[in-house]
Amino acid sequence: MLTGIGVWLRRQREGRGWARREMAVRLTQAAQAVSDSTVPSIENLCTYIRRWEFGRHGPTERYKIYYCTVFGISVEEWGTAPPPPPPKLKPKTERRTSARDPDLAGSTIAAYRGMYGPDMGRYTVEREITMAAHEGSDRTDQYENGIAGITFEQLRADVVRLSSLADTGEPLAAFMEMRRVRDRIYRLLDRRLWPQDQTGLHFLLGCVSGLMGITANRLGYPDPAGELIRTGLGSATAIDHRPLMARLRSELSTFAYLRGRFAESRDQALGGLEYISTGPGAAHLHTNHARAAGRLGDVDAARDAVRSAREARDRDPDYTDDLVEIGGEYAISRATHQSKVGAALTEVVGAEREAAAELEQAIGLYDAGPGEREEHCYVGKPLAGINLAVVRLRSGALDAGAAALEPALSLPAAQRISVLTVRLAVVRDELAVPIYRGSAQARDIGEQIEEFGREAVVAGLHSTTGG
Repeated sequence: MLTGIGVWLRRQREGRGWARREMAVRLTQAAQAVSDSTVPSIENLCTYIRRWEFGRHGPTERYKIYYCTVFGISVEEWGTAPPPPPPKLKPKTERRTSARDPDLAGSTIAAYRGMYGPDMGRYTVEREITMAAHEGSDRTDQYENGIAGITFEQLRADVVRLSSLADTGEPLAAFMEMRRVRDRIYRLLDRRLWPQDQTGLHFLLGCVSGLMGITANRLGYPDPAGELIRTGLGSATAIDHRPLMARLRSELSTFAYLRGRFAESRDQALGGLEYISTGPGAAHLHTNHARAAGRLGDVDAARDAVRSAREARDRDPDYTDDLVEIGGEYAISRATHQSKVGAALTEVVGAEREAAAELEQAIGLYDAGPGEREEHCYVGKPLAGINLAVVRLRSGALDAGAAALEPALSLPAAQRISVLTVRLAVVRDELAVPIYRGSAQARDIGEQIEEFGREAVVAGLHSTTGG
């Protein structure tokens, strides 16, 4: 099948009289038309085109969209549209067609922005993310050996940048860039390498796979997210990188908690603590344990875990390792730690006052800005505010609860990720108690939460999947 597609692609290109470089330029223009900045350089894209045409592997859904845009065909015509007649000589003054040309298939571009066009078939963002997860699990030797000019230092700088982008960028754009860097690491691992180079690349691969999993979950795709995290865990286990194994276990714990699997969340957190006992990573695991234990009704275990989280963080305030040095998502700030302690205490019966104090302190730290070698995730303060609103509403403080929600409810649509919608559902549950029935203010807050959900990036993406 791939060979047939390869022949078709080559005939389509040659029928238009384009060299591979011209094809690469036009695909890049199609990507730029939808603000996709993750397409590689023209030289690397020429290599991709050569591989696709020789049938070594086929283009992903994203590149299929761009090909259809450039060829001026619908997705249903992919692989079947006849090639154009041989090109005629044209005067030099004739206008060149670009991906921005209104005569091209505009619905193709629209679909990749998360909207259905009338002839887009079943292309979905969900498929793009799921394909990335499967590629990580089932990869075979499908790449050619070697890429000129790629060095370990460059790749590490990419991973550092991506870890920061996970905290500060729009999640879908960040995911696509992470996927591109991951694929470059895979291609390098197909080469004959020294053992120390393999170890370094597997560390970076584990980091990127973890970032992809975190981002996929934020976009509302927990199953592919878990698959990506487990792929990263495989790389971390292969090189016995205990801090990375611990952090990825922590993410699996978070995923389980958000899906209501509290015993699984607890067990994943305790499993991660077998690899690390001090520093922010250990504190992160203890707060996950505390949160899950609270939901399971084990108040003593939850309180013990909160104490352990504080001790792990404070025991070595200057703790660092090569995962923490990546920074961004992998360097847990003091504000985030404080917020997670407060979130854990919201699940402990009778700890509402303590939870409010911790969350207010976290919000103050977010307002003060990140400390040295820290970054604050765009979702940090809004999430702390939602958890504070839950505590305030439980104490009957409707005005204070509404004020705490403001940072979350004012987020742009692209940053309204799944964890926020999950926690806002808890706020709605609190607003449904008898004390707030008939309250116009409570009803207004509920309507704002509904509007938040309709405009969230998760809703926008899932509306293209029927999810």
